[in-house]
Amino acid sequence: MKQRIILIGGGETVYFLARQLKQRDHHITIINRNKAHCQKLFDQTASIVVHGEGSERKILEEAGARQADVVLAMTPHDHDNLITCQIAMKIFGVPRTIALVNDPNNEDVFTKLGVTTAFSSTRIIAKMIERHAHFDDIKRLMHVGNGKVQVTDVELHRDAPAVGKTLAELGISENTLVASIVRDEEVIIPRGNNQLQVGDHLLIISKQGEDEADLRLIIGEIGELSELDEMETKT
Repeated sequence: MKQRIILIGGGETVYFLARQLKQRDHHITIINRNKAHCQKLFDQTASIVVHGEGSERKILEEAGARQADVVLAMTPHDHDNLITCQIAMKIFGVPRTIALVNDPNNEDVFTKLGVTTAFSSTRIIAKMIERHAHFDDIKRLMHVGNGKVQVTDVELHRDAPAVGKTLAELGISENTLVASIVRDEEVIIPRGNNQLQVGDHLLIISKQGEDEADLRLIIGEIGELSELDEMETKT
């Protein structure tokens, strides 16, 4: 069924969403605060693009919120995303609102305040890994979150401290997630009792700048890792 969808934000994530949704014959309008980005999004997606703040009532109205079926707020600011969804629901009666939650701890707040769907980039990356997504796809997603989420690929060498230990025994912090283990071309979605072996590739999701101690617990010297991405948002 064709829907009228408003996307708020910028960067490659919005571009890819707009392109895919238009291919499915949906009507797309994009709101972006950066005038230069507006022109680029218009050229790339052939969508209607409105310059302004998506959290402002007049901008949402200009973008057609009264007729919208879905409003999707994807800026790097949770506060703005929440306000946008609240205005869309309560003033314009938009039946479905979706918000990016840059801090996963805020998901419950969004849900309790009536946002139809609240999602975090960390959880999406984990889901992508479960579906065997390519690293390039994961890297594209890293434009979300204002650089707060880091994805790292590490290989366990023979002298790595983690070899022979289970994930539960590593003692890594709650801000670091071992999202997958690639072993002999098999992707393993890890549990606490998975024992790590020489040659394992681990895909690690962590908060930007807070993973050094955890990486040392896993591989020892930080020089043995390969960071997949450290991107800034393009919103």
